[in-house]
Amino acid sequence: MKNTAAYRSLIQYAGLLGVLALLVVVFASSSENFLQTRTFISIANQIPDLTLVAVGMTLVLVVGGIDLSVGSILAFSSAVLGALMVDWQWSLWASIPFCILAGAACGLFNGCVSVLAKIPSFIVTLGMLEIARGGTKLVTDSQTKYIGQAVESIGQPIAGLSLSPAFLMAIAAVVGGQLLLTRTVFGRYCVAIGTNEEAVRMSGVRPAPYAIGVFVISGVMCGLAGLTYASRLSTADPNAAIGLELSAIAACVIGGTSLMGGRGNVINSFLGVLIIAVLQTGLAQIGVSDPMKQIITGSVIVVAVLLDAIRSRWGNTAAS
Repeated sequence: MKNTAAYRSLIQYAGLLGVLALLVVVFASSSENFLQTRTFISIANQIPDLTLVAVGMTLVLVVGGIDLSVGSILAFSSAVLGALMVDWQWSLWASIPFCILAGAACGLFNGCVSVLAKIPSFIVTLGMLEIARGGTKLVTDSQTKYIGQAVESIGQPIAGLSLSPAFLMAIAAVVGGQLLLTRTVFGRYCVAIGTNEEAVRMSGVRPAPYAIGVFVISGVMCGLAGLTYASRLSTADPNAAIGLELSAIAACVIGGTSLMGGRGNVINSFLGVLIIAVLQTGLAQIGVSDPMKQIITGSVIVVAVLLDAIRSRWGNTAAS
């Protein structure tokens, strides 16, 4: 059984890497500037926000939930950071814990209302999307706060490495998220809850703490993403990350995480992030207009969802 699961994971990794390689080949042949070191360094330093959010989203999807509020929570966390540093003149390192706590608090609210009140997470997080965005505008007074050089060090490439601390933070989150999901009791229970919550309950395990926990983790990831977003743009923007939730869900689905719960892989979600980033960068370099980029990216998402549905039906047929 373990060998079969490992074989399927290997096939999935190979498939995603194959798609990534194919995109690189296509864009390299279409643009003479694509296959350059600076292109890949630019991609690496632009994806920490989406990567961090996708880590949390993967865990939420695995338990059978969904979080539509991640973009707004990112913006709210970033706004808290900006307000503390600009209005209150706090240092970066004193402000970071409150930036993360802001995201964690939003995640805790999502988890408690959804799980304890038994309200679908789609509805709860849709409400939080508006609440957090409104909170962001209140904190920033609906104006962009320029933080400046105090936060830029996190988003700027390290001398001699060409990669930013934000990117390294995102990679650490991917590794940590994968280990949490695959090597801990918490992760095994999350998968079990997403597969059959009633069976988990009947076995004597309370699903609620684990289901709430993944929303808190998602909030923490959004808080960290708010930090990396602010460091990349040197600002706290009230309109930051609008629509990011769609890109995060898309990355997870492209990576093979099931929208029905019970199946997910953080590393695959990261590969999904890379596929989206390479696709968008390549399309921009060959001169594709923004509306057409949205159409193409959306089409890729639809195809990924269709493949996920086919894979689920095939798996159910094979199991029966």
